[in-house]
Amino acid sequence: MKLEQEIKQPKFQDEWQKALLNILYTGNWLTDNFMVISKKYAINDQHYNILRILRGKHPKCMCPSEIKEVLVNKRGDLTRLLDKLVKMELVDRNINAENRRMVDVIITQKGLNLLAEMDPDVNQVENIKSHISEEEAKVLNDILDRIRG
Repeated sequence: MKLEQEIKQPKFQDEWQKALLNILYTGNWLTDNFMVISKKYAINDQHYNILRILRGKHPKCMCPSEIKEVLVNKRGDLTRLLDKLVKMELVDRNINAENRRMVDVIITQKGLNLLAEMDPDVNQVENIKSHISEEEAKVLNDILDRIRG
């Protein structure tokens, strides 16, 4: 559906304003749809992002500062987020054997299993393949990268 119909606004200042609003609206739309899925699994978008990051490094561990660097959404307290994941037994957090001032975080098998269970649902939300071609996705990625400078 066109943005004009979604937000019931027939005209915009210019195409740049419309593009910005379209990016914001679409981002929120994707987030809202994802939140419905993540709620079903008793985690939030940040927990999911942390688990995906750790799954990408598995079987290696990461320190919290490495995780913080690559989080999609940097809001919130990482320590609190990790505390909940540890409590849910989705990640383990241990003191680094070589440097006792550092902490190692690693995804558990239970965390890997949860992501595997979530993958089909998440892929439904993330499935843009049915709406745009691979070439269009490349163009979109290029444009979004240029917007961020």
